[in-house]
Amino acid sequence: MSAVEIDRIDRVDELWESYAERPDRETRDRLILHYSPLVKYVAGRVLSRLPGAVDQSDLVSYGIIGLIDAIEKFDRERGFKFETYAVPRIRGAILDELRSIDWVPRSVRAKARAADQAYSKLEHTLQRSPTDEELAGELGISSADLDSLLRQTARAGVLQLDEVLFSGRQGVQTLGDTIPDGGDAPGAKLERAEIREMLAQSIRQLADRERRVLTLYYYEGLNLSEIGQILGVSESRACQIHTKAVGRLRNRLRAEIS
Repeated sequence: MSAVEIDRIDRVDELWESYAERPDRETRDRLILHYSPLVKYVAGRVLSRLPGAVDQSDLVSYGIIGLIDAIEKFDRERGFKFETYAVPRIRGAILDELRSIDWVPRSVRAKARAADQAYSKLEHTLQRSPTDEELAGELGISSADLDSLLRQTARAGVLQLDEVLFSGRQGVQTLGDTIPDGGDAPGAKLERAEIREMLAQSIRQLADRERRVLTLYYYEGLNLSEIGQILGVSESRACQIHTKAVGRLRNRLRAEIS
């Protein structure tokens, strides 16, 4: 580690010590400035997963709200890094604002729900995952219309793994959130572990291609265009596969939790 890096760490430690003793706005603003690259990083990750055109500067402004909240609530004595504590809160603030804007029309959301319900019905009847042709037949539409529907509903489903599934005093837990929080109470940890196991079991029941898309998207951090290249399909098709997979998981988890 260079002398410059050591000096930088010492200075931020001094800022935290000063803020703990006297949490004034000036010190908080200096911490915000120091950690602003973290907000830009998280915003970039979220942006890469959005199918529509969204301005990254808007996402950064949303994320700053989460950063401020994290700074004001962070307790250094709990023994874990601020970045670990702040990232899910920054991301949560960005997603909350995106949902409040709700750029997806109600008609599209209604179509997404109808497709999910039809898939669940067929899966229960057939005791396996239905094909696209079977799903189209259940919905009373052609295969081409089903492809169009899935493209439309992709935007409604792209953030579903970031929906809040569990909320506790120390924060929120989402389906896609794998960042540990050392301050959770034992009960919250147990509940989160059970949710992870239910999620893992549901993923194992997906078709091979759907499992691969979710793995590449949520764990490898690839965008839909890159996933399409790996699978040898178009970005639109990769988006459709992602949408269907997330719908399956959502339905199965809701059935398990309810």
